[in-house]
Amino acid sequence: MPLSPVRLRLLVASLLTVAFLGALDHTVVATSLATIAGELGALEQMSWIVVGYTLASTVVMPVLGRLGDIVGPRAVFLVSLGVFLVASLVCGLAPDMGWLIAARLVQGMSSSGLQLMSQTIVAQVTSPRERPRYMAVIGAAFPIAILIGPVLGGLITDYWGWPWVFWINLPVGIAALVFAVFTVPHIDGAARPRFDVAGSLAFAVAFIALVLAVTWIGDPAARVPAIAAFLVAAAGFAAFFLVERRAQEPIVPLRLFANRTISAGVALSAIIGIGLFSITAYLPTYFQMAYRTSATVSGLVPIATVFGMLLTNLLSGFLVSRTGHYRVYPIAGTALGAVGLTIMALLPVGLPLWVPMAVMFVVGAGTGAFMSLVIAVVQSAAPRSDTGAITATVNLVRQIGSTVTTAVIGGVVGFGVAALLPRGTDAATLTPQLVHAASAGVQTQIAAIYRDVFAPVFVALAIVYAVGIVAAVLLPQGRLSDEHEPAPSSSPSRMPAAGTTV
Repeated sequence: MPLSPVRLRLLVASLLTVAFLGALDHTVVATSLATIAGELGALEQMSWIVVGYTLASTVVMPVLGRLGDIVGPRAVFLVSLGVFLVASLVCGLAPDMGWLIAARLVQGMSSSGLQLMSQTIVAQVTSPRERPRYMAVIGAAFPIAILIGPVLGGLITDYWGWPWVFWINLPVGIAALVFAVFTVPHIDGAARPRFDVAGSLAFAVAFIALVLAVTWIGDPAARVPAIAAFLVAAAGFAAFFLVERRAQEPIVPLRLFANRTISAGVALSAIIGIGLFSITAYLPTYFQMAYRTSATVSGLVPIATVFGMLLTNLLSGFLVSRTGHYRVYPIAGTALGAVGLTIMALLPVGLPLWVPMAVMFVVGAGTGAFMSLVIAVVQSAAPRSDTGAITATVNLVRQIGSTVTTAVIGGVVGFGVAALLPRGTDAATLTPQLVHAASAGVQTQIAAIYRDVFAPVFVALAIVYAVGIVAAVLLPQGRLSDEHEPAPSSSPSRMPAAGTTV
């Protein structure tokens, strides 16, 4: 359903505003957590403000993706935005941590709808050739939110109070909602809607059990519940795949993975979550301990990483839309990621901070080169009637990879540091402030410990990117088409053949 150039630009501006609002809500809360937990008197539940949001947004991804195909993405998008605004209001009014966590769960679910439907709407109103450019613009919301969210959250908390971290969404969101009502076109859903309830429930149980398992496994007192959760997760995912193979309208269309473009693109998306998103949260700790920097200075490394990601995300999107050729970008990007993370593993501690900043900029730039591009390419290879479901699948594997690998890295770092620390040093109470106040010999010893623990982590992530090179090479040669695809029909759609123009 092609739109006029003016209306298309207005639509992209509207979707970008909403996508940024959803992405910012995830990052702006980080610097307010301690204040929120202290004022509500529930420090032990603080992590659930973030964990609950992420868990809820991931669990509903495949559900909302398929729902967008059934009823049309416009309806899901507008309802998600309305629910998001109501949840933001409730978050700021929360009298205790229970209310806040419940409201954050709703926020996370609605934020997932905003992200997925923004990408689905773009796919439905653009040609495959136009799509990378607009997808890159909307995809820029995430790295921008990472860059400014923590600083903005701190300023709002210090000067206005923590409720405004959530209430700031209201004026921007209401304006975006009015704008979206007029700019987001009506797109028909499936003629004979069927919803995969069994698959949705199986996935929810399996994923929640998996997150609990990887969270508990590091606690010796929770080993038995962790093993039980792993067993439930394994059974849940097995049931999920069996249901998806038999469902008439599965929430994750496994049949599409016969298409090489789709299977390679989904693998590349997973590699982004596993290979980069998982390590970013630990970079400040690594540099505070190994390079003896302050908390503020240590934040420069993830900023450099995200800035590199932002630049190449936009650049690759615009270049692919000009030429139609896309395969070189994920090949080059995964190679840069593998090389950069290998160098990070080999860097000795004590170098000037600009050296690891430059290396992580390269890793971010490599990742950004295909971060939004793979979504556009996979969408172009799938039937239009499955656009929402395949968009959700691409995002889902990225989110699962990031969530699980983040927990694994946290366990590896925690166990590794505790095992190598000298006797009499308690890993549970070891802070950068204590290390910086210690003698030069102790600082050198702890810096070496953190380097020895993180080096194999960087190597493992470099191997993940090396696997990504293989996935990128397996992408078929071809050019994205300039032609708009026909509207979805109720009859089964044919997938474009791998290796041909999509």
